[in-house]
Amino acid sequence: MKLKFTKMHGLGNDFMVIDGIHQQVSLSPQQIAVWADRHTGIGFDQLLLVESPTSDAAEFRYRIFNADGGEVEQCGNGARCFARFVRARGLTRSDIIPVETSTGLITLKMIDGRRVEVNMGIPDFEPAHIPIDCKRQQQQYQLDIDGQPVCFSAVSMGNPHAVLQVDDIDSAPVETLGPALESHPFFPQRVNVGFMQVINRSEFRLRVFERGVGETRACGSGACAAMVAARQLDLLDEYATGRLTGGDLQLQWQAAGKPVMMTGDTAEVFEGVIDI
Repeated sequence: MKLKFTKMHGLGNDFMVIDGIHQQVSLSPQQIAVWADRHTGIGFDQLLLVESPTSDAAEFRYRIFNADGGEVEQCGNGARCFARFVRARGLTRSDIIPVETSTGLITLKMIDGRRVEVNMGIPDFEPAHIPIDCKRQQQQYQLDIDGQPVCFSAVSMGNPHAVLQVDDIDSAPVETLGPALESHPFFPQRVNVGFMQVINRSEFRLRVFERGVGETRACGSGACAAMVAARQLDLLDEYATGRLTGGDLQLQWQAAGKPVMMTGDTAEVFEGVIDI
């Protein structure tokens, strides 16, 4: 069986994208992990699968699998690549594309041939919805990690995020504290961990240790979570630029109950065929 795919990236956060509408696709976590290997496979942070929607409100169903093979709920950089893929392959003529995910509907808007705006939905701070092992919603939470107190904000952007403020992301303990928090029992479904350095009221820097992947060059939902966390602490204005390792994202969030808007670039790297 031969399977066509496209390799894409959004600010260096890279993906294997598969049209599951015109191809029969059967994926296992083990197979995805093999393909994700950067030495012996294709190499990617996430696999994106385009499927027919189950709801009349959407044009497509959007599924995301991490490099370890586990299926996850959301990926902002992937959503932008998803939009470019379905337009470039002639799967839609729409400039505004409603897409179904496992946690609800998101809307993708083509700005031009490369840039895409994503309505990432309304942030959710309810502990049970993130989810976190805490009964009461708080602006910030604290855990003891190896005898040291660690403070962070927690929010769901359709997937769980913990956001830590740091003085300098270049020296932030991403490699050690990232995995320690990702798999901490406080997060029953694990968590994406963002390390945020606020530069001024319209700019921040960010590194993200992604659940099931490790540190990536960019994380769209992580940038949205950081924007929300900083706005909750009155550190950023309504419009801000998130500067990630792979490039910049433009973000807007007005207030609680409003959606986060994210705009950024996409790139297509190559096409290929796998003989399964």
